[in-house]
Amino acid sequence: MNFSNIQPISYLKTNTSDVVKQVLETHDPVAITVNGRVQAVVQDPVSYQKTQDQLAMLRILALGRKQIEEGKVIDHDDVVALLEAEDNES
Repeated sequence: MNFSNIQPISYLKTNTSDVVKQVLETHDPVAITVNGRVQAVVQDPVSYQKTQDQLAMLRILALGRKQIEEGKVIDHDDVVALLEAEDNES
């Protein structure tokens, strides 16, 4: 883990509002240590959501790659034909 800002939990306890203000302004996470080891990360909600969205996209891409490797694919022409058939049913 690479954190540019690491603080002990005692700092968080006495400066909570400052830490929150900092992560909201900089969008940089703050690592919190307990007994010298990183045990938690304080992160702003926008950055957290961005990370979650990126992870979801990576999972989708990994699933797609797995489906390609397993041969679970549909040819472009077949997809077009299916879409045209659905359109004609409407």
